[in-house]
Amino acid sequence: MRAARAAILILSTGLALADTPPLTLDQAMEIALAHNPTLTAARLSSATAAAQIGVASERPNPALTIEEDKETPKDALTLSFPVEVAGKRGKRVDVAEAGRKSADASVAAAIADTRVAVRRAFYDLAAATRRADELQAIRDLTARTAAAAKDRFESGAGPRLELLQAELADSDAQNGLREARARIASAIADLNTVLGRPPGEAVAVAPGLEAQELIPAETATGIAVASSAELAVANGRVAEAEARVSLAKAQRIPDPVLDATLTHRGQPDFDWGWRAAVSFELPLFTTHRALVAAESAALSQAIAEADALTARIRGDVFSAQAVAAAAREQYLTFKDEMLPRVAEVEAMAEDSYRSGQTGLVAMLQALQTGRDLRLRAVQAGLDYQLAVADLERAMGAPLP
Repeated sequence: MRAARAAILILSTGLALADTPPLTLDQAMEIALAHNPTLTAARLSSATAAAQIGVASERPNPALTIEEDKETPKDALTLSFPVEVAGKRGKRVDVAEAGRKSADASVAAAIADTRVAVRRAFYDLAAATRRADELQAIRDLTARTAAAAKDRFESGAGPRLELLQAELADSDAQNGLREARARIASAIADLNTVLGRPPGEAVAVAPGLEAQELIPAETATGIAVASSAELAVANGRVAEAEARVSLAKAQRIPDPVLDATLTHRGQPDFDWGWRAAVSFELPLFTTHRALVAAESAALSQAIAEADALTARIRGDVFSAQAVAAAAREQYLTFKDEMLPRVAEVEAMAEDSYRSGQTGLVAMLQALQTGRDLRLRAVQAGLDYQLAVADLERAMGAPLP
């Protein structure tokens, strides 16, 4: 019945969910990974980095010089060929390739962030729907109580004060239900934004809040160290820094320039002639030692940051797993032990009030206690799902 009420819920904003089939978490993930705008932009950065490989693989162009002189030979045509040595071109390609891998790692990190955002938005909507269901059940109970109080007042078995108190409790339940429906509208907008859809598009999710078994902290840590997208980004920066150090060292070796010249009108010695030359840049002032030192320092920093990130991830995963495990136990206590008793207490209180065995005060107390426990149970379920999202964020990889 709760799922049916959620499916036909008409929000105060005018958004109807009657014909909207509920999404599963896996379906929401699939839609977001295909249409999330932030993720789409991140994928474009990977394509840009891949294009840089072609730029890095380009060879230097030859230069053509045409001379006209008063002295002999009168004409000269010189073709200069720069020759890269010390594997500079290959090292440039290595830097670009490392940059592409870093961009790919950044895309993986964006995917991990998107998955976390989807989980949070999905269960925000599920909890909002569940909260509305619980408040609807409470509203139904307060309406029946108000009707019973009216019957007792009209029959002379109860005072007008009880009727006013019951009607006040019913009005309060209606207000709570309106607020819950407004929260659904807000949660729908948030989920649609993550999914890359218009905020007002109709979307529904099942109101259930699962409590899946968690993996041990040691297992989660192992997955994080092996598969963390954030750590992959850091390791990519290390690889790129290493490639830059290698390129900077190669830059210290000057590249020769080969010149081949065809001459003309060199009378009386010759009409056509030639000459060849090789030139080198003399590294007297610019030796590129400073560049090597700068890139080496950047490499040391990247390594230190990757090591620090690994240590932080280990700590964050252990902490997040502990919080999620505690939240799961709390939610299961509500779900398996407390909520069944709440329903029983509410039914007994209603029967006792209708039969005249107890007064309205006891009935209202039971209503208030039931309302608080129902809403706390929903919040506990949401807290657990958000804790799972925090665990996935700490791991930088989805839970198995």
